[in-house]
This record gives sequence, C-alpha cells and structure tokens, in this order.
Amino acid sequence: MPSAGSLPLFQQISELLIREIASGRMQDGERFAPERDLAKTLGVSVGTLRKSLADLEARGLLDRRQGSGNYVRAQNDATGVYAFFRVELLAGGGLPTARILDIQRLPKSADLPKFGTSTQAHRIRRLRSLNGIPVALEEIWLDGDCVAEISKQDLSESLYLYYRRALGLWVMRADDTVGLGTVPNWTPSEFTLQAGVATVQIDRLSWSQTGAAIEASRSWIDTSKARYIARLR
Repeated sequence: MPSAGSLPLFQQISELLIREIASGRMQDGERFAPERDLAKTLGVSVGTLRKSLADLEARGLLDRRQGSGNYVRAQNDATGVYAFFRVELLAGGGLPTARILDIQRLPKSADLPKFGTSTQAHRIRRLRSLNGIPVALEEIWLDGDCVAEISKQDLSESLYLYYRRALGLWVMRADDTVGLGTVPNWTPSEFTLQAGVATVQIDRLSWSQTGAAIEASRSWIDTSKARYIARLR
C-alpha cells in the first residue's frame, strides 16, 4: 500500500508534464509526441501515459484532436500537487522527489518566526531532487499541535499531500523570503555543496485553510543545478 504522501505513477507523470508546461518548455498549442514515443521517453506504459494525459485534459491543460494528436493548452493555470515547490532545473521543470533524512519532535528553534500554538514542532529534514538530480536541502518545522507523531513511513514525495490526506490541513498561502545563507552541517554526501558554503536560502512561513500559521521552513538551493522561480499570472 502506498504511504500517505505517495503519488500513483500516472499522477507523477502528469505532475512532471504540468511542471514542463509551467516552465515554458512546452508551449501553448505545442503538439505532444505520439503516445508510444512519449511513453518510451518517460519510461512508462502507454496505458499509464494515457491516464496521465486524461488527468491533464481534466485540468484543462490538454486538447485532444481526433486524428491529429494531443496539444498543450498552456493558457490555463498549470498548478498541481507541487504548486508551492518553486525550485526548477536551470533548463526548467523537473519532477520533484524527496528523501527523508531525519524527523524529530523538538522544542521550536528560537530563530524561527512565530507559528502555531505548541511550544514544540516536528522538524523534518529532506533532500529534494528534480529528475533524480539533488538540488535542495529542506528543514521543515510543522507545529506540534497539528499531529502527535510523524514517522518516515507516513511521508513520501509530497508533504502537502500528506497534510491533506492524513491531517486534514490545506496549505493555502506561503510567504517566501529569498536571501543568502550557508549550507547546514547536516548536508548529506549526495548534495554537492559542502557545509558552510554560501548559497541561496529560502525562508517560508505557511498558513492553513483556517488562517493559522502552521509551518516554518528553510531551503538551501544548489544554484549550479537549479533556481528558485515565482511566476506572476
């Protein structure tokens, strides 16, 4: 059984295509490759690809033309599970994945902004990758009153999907502050930037559907591989 945060394969593919559209790598009106060719490129069966394309069509991002093929409809907002993940490969897009490094329930760090109602929070450290390339480190603090315990088995690629499915929380708003920071000393070997190296740091405060701030986080980006981007529509 998939964990609370995991995505079915067809949805992983549709999310990848959504990010390709959002990044501009797939233009409005562009024709998708023939289904068999696209399925081979993505490493999935034609049946899985067709479910992904049906998902895009339901979101208004794909136009099926009988006898002609499938075409991008990029004029619609290309949003998905990873709408709040603002890191892309330098060439654009990329399918996000995450590896949990550590989860602990701890007193909130004094240098965090005020959020939540508990004096404790769940500190989640992750290595984020795009198309399998490590691009960012994340340290996320979820208010302790949102849930008593979190295990690695609870989480997978999308933390916000876990929030929705397991906790009934929807992140409706996030404020990001972009600055310069240094890579933390818990960086894993897969992340090519060494501890103490200066890089782009993103500080985020997130609010749920109740209007309460429930989460604070920090991210460090390897700018030789990826970039932070925000699009205005």
